[in-house]
Amino acid sequence: MKNSKALYNKIGIGYNNTRKPDKYILKKIIELLQPEKEKLYLDIGCGTGNYTVEIANEDFNFIGVDPSEKMLESARTKSNQINWKIGTAESIPAENDVFDGIIGVLTIHHWTNLEKAFTELYRTLKVNGKIVLFTSTSEQMKGYWLNKYFPKMLKESINQMPTFEEIKTASEKAGLKIINTEKYFIQNDLEDLFLYAGKNRPKLYLDENVRKGISSFANLSLKEEVEKGLSTLENDVQSNEIEKTINRYKNNDGDYLFIQIEK
Repeated sequence: MKNSKALYNKIGIGYNNTRKPDKYILKKIIELLQPEKEKLYLDIGCGTGNYTVEIANEDFNFIGVDPSEKMLESARTKSNQINWKIGTAESIPAENDVFDGIIGVLTIHHWTNLEKAFTELYRTLKVNGKIVLFTSTSEQMKGYWLNKYFPKMLKESINQMPTFEEIKTASEKAGLKIINTEKYFIQNDLEDLFLYAGKNRPKLYLDENVRKGISSFANLSLKEEVEKGLSTLENDVQSNEIEKTINRYKNNDGDYLFIQIEK
């Protein structure tokens, strides 16, 4: 996971103020994972455990793995029934064939080696087990209107994000198969304020607390560009110019993607 330990140790404090589990995303993950009672599941790159805890509260057994001790400290305060472990997608602290299913929410762009990560997921997943990823692709991110205001930040974020073809190729090399994909378009009542959460609510980006919970703003951006971009964005919001920008960037590619994979 690309510098994710240091990054998320940095933004771990206050992360939960804006990064809450979204009901729709949670429901969709459960629908695609199809978890069963008494079986064991992994949340890879679990962060502070927002989604892990919510699914586990439905009486499903989960292990949460993340490289950031700061994030896991927060996760432990939410549940002592879940086994929280330090680890990465490339080095999962588990035996072979132990998980009946795996989820990964907005984490794949932090994996340092896509092929090695999928090989590890394959190793720890039982036969016929499912993996559910919620992510964006680099193709989708090129359609974000944020590119107008923070071009360098978005360029770095796009370079960090795998393409769908790269995900497909790496998973297939590991012996896995993508069986379903579903586009996700940002909804106005989205509760998890990740990077493009402000697609339809641009004022969100003017809130420093929101930006602190977004890794692109916390780690990849240049201070001067962010300040300039925020100033331009604020002016465009006040003049309603932002509506023209949003309309220019409208597309049917989806903002994020649910990917269902099977062993």
